[in-house]
Amino acid sequence: MLSGSLVALITPMDEQGAVDFSSLQRLVEYHLAAGTSGLVVVGTTGESATLDMAEHLSVVEAVLTYAAGRLPVVAGCGSNNTRHAIELARQLKAIGVEWGLSVTPYYNKPTQEGLYRHYATIGEASGLAQILYNVPGRTGCDLQPTTVARLAHQFGICGLKEATGDVSRVESLRSGCGHDFALYSGDDASACDFMLRGGNGVISVTANIAAAEMALMCRQALAGDRDAALALNEQLMPAHRTLFIESNPIPVKWACARLGLITNSGLRLPLTPLSPAGVEAMEQALNRAELIKRA
Repeated sequence: MLSGSLVALITPMDEQGAVDFSSLQRLVEYHLAAGTSGLVVVGTTGESATLDMAEHLSVVEAVLTYAAGRLPVVAGCGSNNTRHAIELARQLKAIGVEWGLSVTPYYNKPTQEGLYRHYATIGEASGLAQILYNVPGRTGCDLQPTTVARLAHQFGICGLKEATGDVSRVESLRSGCGHDFALYSGDDASACDFMLRGGNGVISVTANIAAAEMALMCRQALAGDRDAALALNEQLMPAHRTLFIESNPIPVKWACARLGLITNSGLRLPLTPLSPAGVEAMEQALNRAELIKRA
């Protein structure tokens, strides 16, 4: 079971929107040095929605090469088209991916039975181990704990990224899924509390810019060092909150460039560069979280 701080890795791009593989390699080395527990690539933070299949696979292959077995790699494989999700999962498995992150079908708004069948079908057809991803704020679809419990330990389903920010779900998820089912927060602001309540880690946007701090906070929380974990989390709270002042990954890409982690903050439409007001807010947040000293 993977645990600790898993980064929801951005996909660096140049000003024309082409993938910047040189910056991507630098990010992998940054996370290796900082103690990040795993790399989650081409998820929603990695702009998977605007990468075609060939680009998606090339980014994953590159990260696998750069990591060279030194860090676990989880690859985004979600879709609101079950057939496409199966094909993507199969392709990822064929290039050596062990774990896939599969977001709930967006826009379709399936029932809980539809969600169950979607994931069961993907797992049975692809053979790829899946971490489910529940983020109703982005998809309009909420994967309920009872449905997660139905899916747990079947069809290669081994975990859940729970991004509702509702830490009260940890108890029901743990009760329904057992202690050998991985539970990851997908909400940085509440991730510390999520782990203190029994979660296994976080798939983190903040870790893109505060990798060592997030890794340490996770180690403290998972060890039960409540006071130390909460204190470090409070230091990082300005970053947690301000990274979502505009649609993710707009702010985090700007912040990565500001801290010198990537060459520039290139995005693909329909995402647009961080606004002047957003730049001012992020600059203040980086200072308050004591991250600007690295720049």
